[in-house]
Parts: sequence; C-alpha cells; structure tokens
Amino acid sequence: MSPRPIWTGTISFGLVNIPVKLYIAVREERVAFHMLHDQDNARLRRKLVCSLDNKEVHPEHIVKGYEIHKDRYVIISPEDLESCAPKASKTIEITDFVELSDIDPVYYDRPYYVLPQPGATKAYRLLVEAMGHSKKVGISKLVMHDKEYLAALRPVGDVICLHTMHFGKEVVPPDKLEGVPTHTKSTDRELKVAEQLIDSLASAFKPEKYHDEYKECVLQMIDRKAHGEEVIAAPEVEKKPVHAGDLMAALEASLAEAKKEAKGANGSSRPHHARRRKSA
Repeated sequence: MSPRPIWTGTISFGLVNIPVKLYIAVREERVAFHMLHDQDNARLRRKLVCSLDNKEVHPEHIVKGYEIHKDRYVIISPEDLESCAPKASKTIEITDFVELSDIDPVYYDRPYYVLPQPGATKAYRLLVEAMGHSKKVGISKLVMHDKEYLAALRPVGDVICLHTMHFGKEVVPPDKLEGVPTHTKSTDRELKVAEQLIDSLASAFKPEKYHDEYKECVLQMIDRKAHGEEVIAAPEVEKKPVHAGDLMAALEASLAEAKKEAKGANGSSRPHHARRRKSA
C-alpha cells in the first residue's frame, strides 16, 4: 500500500510558495509485548488509583497538574492550554539558510519526506537544486498536530527531507558533563596506530549491512517457542575493559586482526595505504 501523507501545506521562502505533502521517512520496527495474568494468560488492564484513598478514579474526575514544589500543584485546564496553543498554520516558512556542517546531528529528531502537490513540481525542483548547489539547509518552524516544531529542510537526491529538531535549550552541551577527558594526551605512536586501525576499517556506509540483531533474535526465539521448542540462552562472554597500560597492545592486536581480515577478503596483500575493509 502506498504511503499516505500525514500533513499538507506550503513551503514558503521569500515570495515563493510551494504546495507540498509530508510523508513519514522512518518506520520504526519494535517487538511489542502485552502484559498477561500468569494464572490464566488474560490481558491485564491499568487503573488510575488515588494515592490518598486507594480508590479508582474515573476519567471525568482527572485533571492536569504541574508540580511547582513537592506535592504542590498548579491545576491546568484544557482552556488554559488552548490559550498557549500555537496558531494553526499550513506553512513551512523558511527563515534562514545555513551550512549543513553548522548543524550538529544531536539537534535532529525525526525525518520526513516532503513532496510537491500537483502543479508545484517546477518550483519544488528549483528549491531542491538551489539548496543542492549552494550546500545550504533551510531552517523553519511548522505546526503539526497542534505542536510547534523547529525544522531543517535539506535536499536528499531529488527530494527534500525535513528533520524536526530539538530546540537549543533541550540539548545538553558536552562541556556541562562531569568526567570529560581534556588533559590526557595520546602519544604519537598511539595516535599513528589508532589512525591506521581506523583506515583499515574504513568503508562506504551501506545501511543494509546493519541489522537489529536483538529484535531478530527475539522474533526467532518467539517462533521457536510458538512451535514448542525449548529455548536456552547461550552464556555471554564478558569483554574486559582496556587499561591504559594495555592500550598500545590492544591497538596493535586490533590492527593486526583487521589486516588479516582484509587480506583474507581480498585474497592477496596490498600496501597499507590502499587497503580497505570490504563491506559484507
């Protein structure tokens, strides 16, 4: 079944308006479980219970509260929230164009594909090509499902990909963390071997190469149990952490193993600078 758009509206930059449709770009695949009663395998239901009298509370008696101090709340009504709701809009207004390299990936949230509505193909293609040639990303805001989002629009091949983004105050700067190593300096020899190891493992990114091994294992286990097979987990081999004194030995052993794998994959040895590990 062909995907259906989740939002329709207009991309606006300057005086140019492009009618567009928004599609989900990622469909997460998760293994979902239901909670069952272990006596009869019947589904369990959650109930909301008052913490004072332990009695069940029905939906008509539930209100929202924001905790301002320990056990002290400000009651918020639906009307209160509506007064702050973003103004309904069907426009993705690009206010800035920035360099792609200026945006740290930590700011990205969810991706969507943006496609033109009928009759808007020419203007859409112009925007895709202009952003591609200038290597710029459009920054905008949009309202979707009654929520305001910060978003980045960038060309991906022949289409525009819109990424919802985290606002600046939501991102934790690394320099605010405790224990960030800043004073330890690697030796020239350690750095050289580490760079050689990186070079020996370098390859083109192929997303189909990587799999959710946990999910696949769980689904296979479920299938075996559904067919009456007893499942026994294999023991895990714990990897020991590398201590500072063993770092050089670990690097050299890793590099030797990577060279061995590359040689086996290629069938012959090549000069180090030309060696690349082939993707599976």
